Amino acid sequence: MRPKNGRRVAFHTLGCKVNQYDTQAMQEKFEQSGYIITDFNDFADIYVIYTCTVTNLGDRKSRQMIRRANRHNPNAVIAVVGCYAQTAPEEILEIPGVNLVLGTRERNKIVEYVEQVLETGEPINLIRDIMEVREFEEMPISTYDEKTRAVLKIQEGCDRYCSYCIIPYARGPVRSRKPEDVISQVHSLVKAGFQEFVLTGIHVASYGKDLNNVDLLSLIEEIAKIEGVERIRLGSLEPTLLTEDYVKGIKDIIKVCRHYHLSLQSGHDHTLKRMNRKYNTKEYREIVDRLRKYIPNVAITTDIMVGFPGETQEEFEGTMDFVKSIGFSRIHVFKYSPRQGTPAARYKDQVPEDIKEIRSRKLIALGKEMELNYLKTFIDKEELVLFEEKSKEKKDWYEGYTDHYIRVAVQYNDSLIGKIVPVCLETIQDGIMLGTLK
Repeated sequence: MRPKNGRRVAFHTLGCKVNQYDTQAMQEKFEQSGYIITDFNDFADIYVIYTCTVTNLGDRKSRQMIRRANRHNPNAVIAVVGCYAQTAPEEILEIPGVNLVLGTRERNKIVEYVEQVLETGEPINLIRDIMEVREFEEMPISTYDEKTRAVLKIQEGCDRYCSYCIIPYARGPVRSRKPEDVISQVHSLVKAGFQEFVLTGIHVASYGKDLNNVDLLSLIEEIAKIEGVERIRLGSLEPTLLTEDYVKGIKDIIKVCRHYHLSLQSGHDHTLKRMNRKYNTKEYREIVDRLRKYIPNVAITTDIMVGFPGETQEEFEGTMDFVKSIGFSRIHVFKYSPRQGTPAARYKDQVPEDIKEIRSRKLIALGKEMELNYLKTFIDKEELVLFEEKSKEKKDWYEGYTDHYIRVAVQYNDSLIGKIVPVCLETIQDGIMLGTLK
């Protein structure tokens, strides 16, 4: 299609895989309307910033990106989308250059709204009560910049209301994508060359609760039947999803990756209760044991928060001990950040930043130790690797992932991108397993 008036549009995305999916969908909307997609650091007529508000750092980075866009082109239309936009529209509109605040709904109409701003020159604030939304906003995509792994958004919203989390207020109630729309998109993406599909959402475990006769397991079973789908990878899961029946049902679907990201947040029951999590450490351990019983060598990764209000040294040490006893293959550690509008922001006994930093470093060090221990169990083993890219550091080396989400590199004199091949894993270097093709 001929470029529309030669106008250029640039995107910058902060935050989770859901945001990345939504950005890809919006980008395609602009391309279909004849706009030219350009790099965010270049001069553009329109800048779209997809914001994140999980932490204060997310807010700050969002503001920085808005200001950077305004410096690139003070006359550009700047559209601010996402969670930060949804929760603080007035604050965002005060930033010089912002013309459009869209939030977390009606993103499929972004081209129309941008063109309205271009025509009238008047800023638009489209933020409405997200709690009123009851339907999943269909935003299909046809491709990705990557050619091997496709993120597939199947769900929106959350009703867990953890005491520290702003996301239910930014994303609204649970809305599930219709299974027929998911299946249709998988077929299209298989034709485009994708082999691995990452099922993601704001709270994936809730998929189907607002629909009739469908749940996450039944959706996975249908996707697995599609010829050309080689891997199905699940995004972050609520641990309580993994009941005995669920794990028994999924263990025999060989296309499902042996990697589960089960959010923990804390390894101490008192902290979990204040967080309003829906499990305790005993239940979490039972879930992990269940996975390991039915899925040998399963990779279990997690998120852990340090410095939650009232977290004592004893509670933190309890978390350290619990994490050691579980033996995760990888952990993501982050420091608690008060979010205005959440119960935890009003809690007493807020933990000082210097203590959060100390605790964070200790857990990160423990995580690296556990990751190395897990990788060592794969030395001299053969695993299938889906190669995704050429190494940026080593000539004639290619990198990809096993279904356990172990990063692997091999040397080869021809392209391996997009191929799934067996590799003998031999050594570990900087968190990457080096191997040779079988």
